[in-house]
Amino acid sequence: MTQAHRSPGKLVRCNADRHGILESETPMLAGSGYLPSDLTPRTSARISPYGLPLGDHCVSAALRANPSSSLGEASLAEFDRMAHTTSFPDGAVLFLEGQSPQGIFILCQGRVKLMTTSRDGKTIITRIVPPGEALGLQSVVTGKPYELTVQTLQPSQLAFINGAEFLRFLKERGDVCLFVAQQLSRECQSAYDVVRSIGLSHSVSEKLARLLLQWSSDGPMADGSLGFKISLTHEEIAQLIGTTRETVTRTLGELKRRHVLEISGSTLLIHNRAALRALVGS
Repeated sequence: MTQAHRSPGKLVRCNADRHGILESETPMLAGSGYLPSDLTPRTSARISPYGLPLGDHCVSAALRANPSSSLGEASLAEFDRMAHTTSFPDGAVLFLEGQSPQGIFILCQGRVKLMTTSRDGKTIITRIVPPGEALGLQSVVTGKPYELTVQTLQPSQLAFINGAEFLRFLKERGDVCLFVAQQLSRECQSAYDVVRSIGLSHSVSEKLARLLLQWSSDGPMADGSLGFKISLTHEEIAQLIGTTRETVTRTLGELKRRHVLEISGSTLLIHNRAALRALVGS
């Protein structure tokens, strides 16, 4: 089993009213690179070891920016009070599939991937998570082991909230219950999308075209082309659509030769969205 990455990042309180951490949090924090001895007071220099700015209200700011969140100000303030934040480097494992849940993580900055691995070592990425979402909700609510492994895709800032404390909070706040229900619904919808993409697509070209159309749905147009940044490797793209790295590289090459798209560094330009839609509809 993969070992969790040890982050050298310092643990910082989102709110100075909270002193120390609960004893029950210690195993989870240590397993994710958190160390109780790293808990530091507020300082005027609020920059993490990975260049991420640290604010006094990091969790509430991320949740407030989530367009689907309808949390009230009192609940947002309580999230800040409960949370302990730290910064992780690219590739850090927050928790592992099958691990007993100790709490949830709120993604404040950066991006993480949710993935599952079969016994023969095949990995599928089920979702790329943006800031403002909670990780591990289902397992903390149900008391069952984590269903997925969570790993950072870039330097990221996350806040840990003890599971027992979060459940008490959940029972007291109707808006938090709605927040949890909405996120679990989105996770369920995402799982349906993965099944449709991987299970019902007839070819890798169709799977990749569907993924590129999804990524480019909100991208800016320039000279008739639509461009966006891709921070994933070919291996990670393959894990998103259930194929191999070599097949993704070959399929992207074919689309480039047909002038459907162009790749320059980490920027992908789509010149012909109609051709991608035709692949999805074929």
